[in-house]
Amino acid sequence: MTATAKQIVRARRRATAAEAWRVFRADRGGLLGLVLLVVVVALALLAPVLTDAGGLDVTRATGQALRPPSAEHWLGTDESGRSVLLLTWWGARVSLVVGLAAALLSVVIGSLVGVLAAHFGGWTSRILMRVTDFFLVLPSLVLAIALSTVLERGLATIVLAIGVTAWPTTARLVRAQTLTVEARPYIERSIALGAGHRHVIGRHVLPAVLPLVFANTTLSVASAIIAESTLSFLGLGDPSRVSWGSMLKAAMDTGAVTGGAWWYLLPPGLGIVVVVLGFTLCGRALEAVFNPRLRGRS
Repeated sequence: MTATAKQIVRARRRATAAEAWRVFRADRGGLLGLVLLVVVVALALLAPVLTDAGGLDVTRATGQALRPPSAEHWLGTDESGRSVLLLTWWGARVSLVVGLAAALLSVVIGSLVGVLAAHFGGWTSRILMRVTDFFLVLPSLVLAIALSTVLERGLATIVLAIGVTAWPTTARLVRAQTLTVEARPYIERSIALGAGHRHVIGRHVLPAVLPLVFANTTLSVASAIIAESTLSFLGLGDPSRVSWGSMLKAAMDTGAVTGGAWWYLLPPGLGIVVVVLGFTLCGRALEAVFNPRLRGRS
């Protein structure tokens, strides 16, 4: 590729990126979601710098149990005298990591299954779609609970349990999109000129499907965070780490909910709501960016 051709390609990519940002910026909900996520992610990344992780250790807690918000502890204390603000701050790290990793795993599995089923068709499609239907019929939360119970407890187990149960919807979505792409004339011309499966999938199908997959990933992260919080609330999370779900479980087990200790229950609950809302708003805005037919709709 000559220097002029490279410049043209770069100019087109910059123009496409600028147009995508213009459409995204026009969606106020998407901008709000982006701001929320940037703030939460920045706070999560800065937690080791701005706070002392030693405050999470029960043996080093110095506050009184279940004390309401005060000048010393802005969000009150838990049943061990630890700062609820500190627990919520560090809990964001676990919830975000598990949510992102689980969503990425589910999207990778779903995209692989969807592309292969649509491209090869025949018995390959029938087998992959029957497996997809099997996982789609099973209650994903029940299957995730079963996997978390059988496997060793830890973050990797939670990611695996959520990832291998949340991919069927993505697989069906990617399969439908792949069938649409492969019905276009330029795919037929490429095959007629001798292009193999790797070339068709890598050079034509994936570039056309990836924008939809990327938009779906943001929505999958929201579902994965809720699933992680649910598993942790049920006592199937990593016992050595603090997450928003484990905070809600501790609040219930210690009687903080019935005892009126709202400061222990409210922060992790609001954290889950804010992050899920942020990813959902960004995902909806990205759908409008990658699908022009959705633009201008309320």
